[in-house]
Order: sequence, then structure tokens, then C-alpha cells
Amino acid sequence: MASFNITFSNVLLTLLYLLPGFLLCKFRRVKAEHLSSVSVILLYVCGPGLFLNALTELDYSPEMLAKMGLFLLFSLFGEFALMSLILLLLGKKRKEFGMRMLSIASVMGNTGFFGMPVVRALFPGVPEAAVYSCVFNASLNLMAWTVGVYTLTGDRKYISLKAAIINPTILSVIAGLILHLLRAKTWLPPLLQNSFSTLGTMSTPLCMIILGVRLATMDFRKLFTTPLVWIISAGKLLVFPLFCFALVQPFALDPVFKGSMLILAATPCASILLNLAEIHGNGRELAANCALLTTLLSIVTIPLLSLLL
Repeated sequence: MASFNITFSNVLLTLLYLLPGFLLCKFRRVKAEHLSSVSVILLYVCGPGLFLNALTELDYSPEMLAKMGLFLLFSLFGEFALMSLILLLLGKKRKEFGMRMLSIASVMGNTGFFGMPVVRALFPGVPEAAVYSCVFNASLNLMAWTVGVYTLTGDRKYISLKAAIINPTILSVIAGLILHLLRAKTWLPPLLQNSFSTLGTMSTPLCMIILGVRLATMDFRKLFTTPLVWIISAGKLLVFPLFCFALVQPFALDPVFKGSMLILAATPCASILLNLAEIHGNGRELAANCALLTTLLSIVTIPLLSLLL
């Protein structure tokens, strides 16, 4: 029950950050057109700070490095396996855009800005939980710009290894990993480490404020009455985390590893779905609705799933 209370309070706090963006937009102090600039700050400044802080505050050990590699493999396999299984079960329906969106939206979650604060709270004083969030986020980006973009568009020309690797998330994780291997915790100036921490702390509120502005511009009838959005939400918030949790259960892995896998897999749909929809030229509204509805529903689903730990 302790895990339920911890996850519920932290998810609730995260969702409360939606209110400033929602109210500012409703009172016409912020316009949706402003979001692109704010999103760039989140992606290129705050996000890297979040990942660099998590990786540099962890003590180096070969065992931890092996766990990070194993977590990457499990997350990649979980994403690929469930996407493939959904497409297989859909049969001929997978030719429909909405069904292809179902397959990728069910596995791509906000494991960084949303997931990291939750696992940090669930496993206090255990910095590897935050590192697992970085690793899961890296796997998400690798999958999105390869298998994900191909699944959505059906065209190999959109597969981009450059986009999969040369992006703020992957580059900051690589930089953080290098600093981790160099044992930066022992020599990095406290002022610099604190700057990473400060920028990282800004990430979640800023991400939620952006979502709050988007929520204020949405048609609530479509948000809550579109069956496909609810199906995708069930896939992302329930099926995928249970699938990933089942993958790690047979192995002799510590509770933090298994718990992080469950909670990070249970995070709401990631905003990267909007980027993939842009490439396809279709489905931006569907992607936005999925991100918003799964974010709202996560206040119920994540605490309930935490009871499994």
C-alpha cells in the first residue's frame, strides 16, 4: 500500500502542473502557437540536464553498467515484441492508419519527464532508478525513428539512423554515460552538478505546463468519446507495463530493476508520437489526444500497477 500512496501522490503532483498551462491558455495569456519555442527549451536544455544529472550522480561499477545494458535490451525487446504482436493480431486491419498508430502508441511513453520523478520517489536514495529512466528513454528514441516511423508510414525512406542517434535525448545520455564512466561524480564541480539538477527539476513542470496548454485547446468531446483513443490508452497504460513486467519476472533481477521496468512502461504516451504523425502528414490530433488522455488516466493506473511491487 505504501507504493500506491507514493505513486499516487507523485502522479497527482505531476498532473497538477497541467493547471497553470490550462488556465493561462483559457485566459488568453498564452497561445498554443507559443508552444514550439517552449518545447525547444524543454528538449534542448531541460531534458539534457535531467539525463546528465541522473547519470553523473551515480557511482560507477561494472555491475551497474551491465544492468544498464540489460535494461536497454529488455526495453527494446518489449517495445518491438508488443508492436509486432499487435500488428500480427490486427491482420489486414494493420493497413489502416489508426491501427498502425495503435501499435506504436501502445509502447512509446513519457519515460523521462513523467517517469523519472515517479521512480525516484518510489525508490528514494536509489539513483539507478533514475538511470533506468534514461536508458528507457534512449530505447524509445531508437525505436521511434526506425521501427516506429516505418510502421506508421510503411516507407523505408523515413527510417533515419541519424535521427535515432543525433537527437538531444540520445546525445545527452551518451554524454552522461561518458561522464559516468569517467567517474565524474568524484571530480565534477558542485556548481556544474547543481546546474544539471536545477535544469532537470524544471523538466517535469515545463512538460506538464505545455500539455496543459494543449489540453485547453482540445475538443473534450473528441478527447473522451473517441474509441480508438481509449483502446490505445488501455494498451499503453495496462497492456504494455504488464507485458514488460512479465518479461523480467523469470530472471533473478533486483526489485528496483523490475519495479522501474513496470512503472516506466506504464507512463503516458510520449510527445514523440506528434513528430511521427507530422512525418506521416496525418494523425496529429489522434496523437495529441492519446498523450493527453493517457496522462489524465495515469493517476489511476500507475498507482494500481505499483501494488504489484
